[in-house]
Amino acid sequence: MIQTEMKEIIHSKIKEVIQTNSEELTEIRRKLHSEPELSWEEEQTTAFVCQYLSDLGVSYRRTEPTGVIATIIGGRSGKTVALRADMDALPVEELNTDLSYASKETGKMHACGHDAHTAMLLTAAKALNEIKDELPGNVRLIFQPAEELAQGAKEMVKQGAMEDVDNVFGIHIWSQMPTQKVSCTPGPSFASADLFKVTFKGKGGHGAMPHDCIDAAIVASSFVMNVQTVVSRTVDAQHPSVLTVGKMVVGTRFNVIAENAVIEGTVRCFNPETRDHIETQLQHYAEQVAAIYGATAEVEYIRGTQAVINEKDSAKLVQQVASAAFGADALYHEKPTMGAEDFSFYLDKAPGSFALVGSGNPEKDTEWAHHHGKFNIDEDALATGAELYAQYAWGYLNQ
Repeated sequence: MIQTEMKEIIHSKIKEVIQTNSEELTEIRRKLHSEPELSWEEEQTTAFVCQYLSDLGVSYRRTEPTGVIATIIGGRSGKTVALRADMDALPVEELNTDLSYASKETGKMHACGHDAHTAMLLTAAKALNEIKDELPGNVRLIFQPAEELAQGAKEMVKQGAMEDVDNVFGIHIWSQMPTQKVSCTPGPSFASADLFKVTFKGKGGHGAMPHDCIDAAIVASSFVMNVQTVVSRTVDAQHPSVLTVGKMVVGTRFNVIAENAVIEGTVRCFNPETRDHIETQLQHYAEQVAAIYGATAEVEYIRGTQAVINEKDSAKLVQQVASAAFGADALYHEKPTMGAEDFSFYLDKAPGSFALVGSGNPEKDTEWAHHHGKFNIDEDALATGAELYAQYAWGYLNQ
C-alpha cells in the first residue's frame, strides 16, 4: 500500500513540475523555432541543451559533430530507459512571417516539430531530475541531430546512446491528430524509406533522324509507366507499399534525341520481405525495359530508414501511461503512415515504442502538413508531450 501511494505521489509530482514549467516550455520551443539549424549544423541547439542540462546538474556528453547524450542516475538500482528527441530543422522557407517567433534564418525552418520535441524532453528531464532519488533505475536522454537525413540515429547509436539501455521511447508531434491526443499502437507505425536511382543509356542523335538512335526518353518513360505494376501486380495486397518516381532528368535540347536519362524515386513499406522483393523487381524491370529498346540500365538502390515497429508491451505501456495521465479520452488510433523515421535504428538495440502527440487545431491554424512552410503546432500539446516522456520513464522503471 505504501509503495502504491508513493507511486501516485511521484506521478502527481511529475504532472505538477510540467505544469509549473509550462511557460518556460513554450519559451524554449519558441526560441528553438526562431533559430533553426539544419542537419549536422545544430551547434547552437546542442550548446543550449548542454547549458540547460548543466543548470539542472544532469551529467551529459556531446556527440560528434552535434548532439547530446545525458543520463539521470536514479536513487535506486534498476533498468535504464532511453528517451529520444530530434533537433534538426528543414531547408524550408517559413511562411508564418506574422509569428513573433518566426524563423530568423532565410530558407530554414522547424517545419516538422523537432523544436517541440527538444523542448518537451528538456522539460521532462527537469521533472525526472526532481524525483531522481525515487527512480528505481536510470533515464538516458538522447538529443539527436540529423533525423531529416535519416543519419542521426545511426550515429548516436554508434557513439553509445544505447549502451546498457533496456527500453527506448520517442515522440513525434502530429498535426494530423487533434491537440493533446496520444496514439501508440503495437506493430507498424512508420514505414521503411529507400531511395532508388536508375540510369538509362541509349544512343543520342539528331531529332530528325530517330531511326539512327536509341531514345533514352522513350526508355525512361516506359519504365516510369510500367514500374508501378511492381506494387499493383507483384506485391501481396495485404502488405502496404508505395513506389514513387519523384524525379526524371532526360535530354539536353529540343531537337536532340536523348542519350541518357536518370530517374530517382522512393520505396516505402512495412514488411522486410516486401522491401527485398521490390528492390529485386526494380532491377528486373529496368533491365528488361532497357533491353526492349536496345538500351542499358544501371540501378542504384540505397536503403534508408527501417520500418518503425512498436513492440507490443512498450506500446501498451504508453497507452496505460497516457490514460492515467490525461484520461482514457486522450487515447487515439492513428493509422500507420508511409512517412519515415530513423527512430527505427534505436529499436534494433532495445525494445520500445514511438508515440504520436496531436497538435492539430483548426482554430489555431495548426493542421498544415509536416514539411510545409505554414506548419506550426498548437502549443497546448507541449505539456502533453513533456509529461508523456516523463511518465513513460517513471512507468517503465516501476514495472
